[in-house]
Amino acid sequence: MNALAQKFEFEYSTALPEIDFNKPAISVVGLGYVGAVSTACLSQLGHRVVGVDIDAIKVQQIEEGTSPIHEKDLAEYLSDGVENNLISATTDLVGAVIDTSVTFLSVGTPTSKDGGCDYRYIISAAQAIGEGLRQKNSYHVIVMRCSIPPGATLDVMVPEIEKASGLKMGEDFGICFNPEFLREGTAIEDFYAPPKTVIGANDERAAKIVADIYNPVDDKIIMTTIEVAEMVKYVDNVWHATKVSFANEIGRICKPLEIDSHKVMDIFVQDTKLNLSPYYLKPGFAFGGSCLPKEVRAVAHLADRLDVRTPLIRSLAATNMLQVETATEMVRNSGHKRIGFLGLAFKAGTDDLRESPILEVINSLVQEDYQVSAYDPAIRPNTRIENQFTYVENVCPHLKPTVNALPDMMRQYGHEVIEQSDIIVVTQNTPEIQKLVASAFGRVEVIDLVRVFKEQPMFQGYHGIGW
Repeated sequence: MNALAQKFEFEYSTALPEIDFNKPAISVVGLGYVGAVSTACLSQLGHRVVGVDIDAIKVQQIEEGTSPIHEKDLAEYLSDGVENNLISATTDLVGAVIDTSVTFLSVGTPTSKDGGCDYRYIISAAQAIGEGLRQKNSYHVIVMRCSIPPGATLDVMVPEIEKASGLKMGEDFGICFNPEFLREGTAIEDFYAPPKTVIGANDERAAKIVADIYNPVDDKIIMTTIEVAEMVKYVDNVWHATKVSFANEIGRICKPLEIDSHKVMDIFVQDTKLNLSPYYLKPGFAFGGSCLPKEVRAVAHLADRLDVRTPLIRSLAATNMLQVETATEMVRNSGHKRIGFLGLAFKAGTDDLRESPILEVINSLVQEDYQVSAYDPAIRPNTRIENQFTYVENVCPHLKPTVNALPDMMRQYGHEVIEQSDIIVVTQNTPEIQKLVASAFGRVEVIDLVRVFKEQPMFQGYHGIGW
């Protein structure tokens, strides 16, 4: 029985999944976090999947059944798919569209210079998709999964497809917007047990085809319009960013009052009827990654364009940066010059450094001649750090020197960081890092940005950012 069947108790007639020719072949455009995971998981559902990316290295990795990113169980799923001829990969998007009947689009939507959404990758993909449609006679469905402003699917992508193909949406091809809710580090689990599945469509035929793809993992699909589905993705991520910032402000208030902010919030989140999910509601470090910062900026930019005042949303970036400044000041106030960092990615279980807030701290300290060493369990010597930086070049160009210097700061083992530091800054909470921090007590001081231990340590050199 394959890994999916063992984990989710799905029944298959063979030991490993085989192509189900009654299911549509799917091309997945963009083999980043969302695309690579979707490729692997859709193949486990019996679909033949063609992964597409302009990065030839990613394509080769997928073709070989290896994962281009650090994500739990992904390598095993990709290997299964390749072994059973369910997964292939190419740089030829036109050919992939011709060879499949559904295309999932998961290309990057970085922040543009004006703070809005950079559409260049979407436009390029839409033009190639249109060229592919022009060369085939069968109905095709394009499923947009990128985070984009409401209206962009119909106003930006569709016109490019129609122009390149000479075809009409709703008649010759279908369009859906299907926001993803995959958390890095638990993406495969989230694919098979989604918090919700939303399909926005203006075409009943397209909606049914996409719904049938998801029915094996979710029989309560939410159907809506494309514009509503686009907005849902933004609202979800802005709300998550709001929760992080709200909890951090509570921590900053509680600390000078000598009130344990985690005890306060432990009570607060017990109200699941009114206070909703407790997932982000813990004081800790700043939010980061490829979604929350970008989409807070995007919604603020959208509000400006509509001349709508949104003071809370606009304040999120400021209060988030204040948390970065608080952490930096804690290091300065320690009086130490040899600083170690346990965790570099924006969260544990991923190698994603895009807008990781700890890089801002490191950047400030390096400029002030602090000696910095760092360890992250998910970041290895072959992690393609420079590729990640190109995604945020319009947002944080000042980080480029620090990003370039990261390989020299990295250590292979966590204990090396402790041995080379007078104070360590903890940015991730994993069993391995808990053990490292426990071993450091009495040897070095600790600045804890994530509440490594449930009960606050009484060690004299321990400092929590909001407790």
